Amino acid sequence: MENKLLIQLVVATEAMFFAALLIAFVSFSLVPGFREQQLAALDWRTTGLVTGLLFASSFTYMRAEASYRRGAPGRLRLWLLVTIALGALFLLGQAREFEGLFQRHLDLSSNTFGTSFFTLTGFHGLHVLVGLLVLGILTGLSFAGDYDRPGSTIFSTVGVYWHFVDIVWAVVFLVVYVLPHFTRL
Repeated sequence: MENKLLIQLVVATEAMFFAALLIAFVSFSLVPGFREQQLAALDWRTTGLVTGLLFASSFTYMRAEASYRRGAPGRLRLWLLVTIALGALFLLGQAREFEGLFQRHLDLSSNTFGTSFFTLTGFHGLHVLVGLLVLGILTGLSFAGDYDRPGSTIFSTVGVYWHFVDIVWAVVFLVVYVLPHFTRL
């Protein structure tokens, strides 16, 4: 129970951090030329595909949690590996997007859009990477036999963080990639 409370506190502080980054991004979008740069630089359809992978990783993690509760260590390991693969593919997609933007000479220091975009999405990517490292450790311990029988709260605790990362991305994707095509922020 203490672990779950601690992760909920971490998630609450991280939510405030991401809220501040999102507020800054939306505020900067009022700068003349920002929206035009945003629309020219970002492809919401391609990013939408890797977004689907990240969202799918929440489902696969839920399957891992359910497998653990049922005492099915083989299925637990399988679902953890699939979750890690989906999260890693999301990060590779983000890295590919960043590479394309760098090739077009858009980076953290290019302009207000570049600064706010790379800060927001980069910090989210860092959170995904931390989640993947934790999932990798859990997977390794699972293969070592540490989680062959239910009884720990570790999977539900880590799940709070992993699902939070997905929820944050849903908001980031909506604000950064989708809404600019349909409305003025």
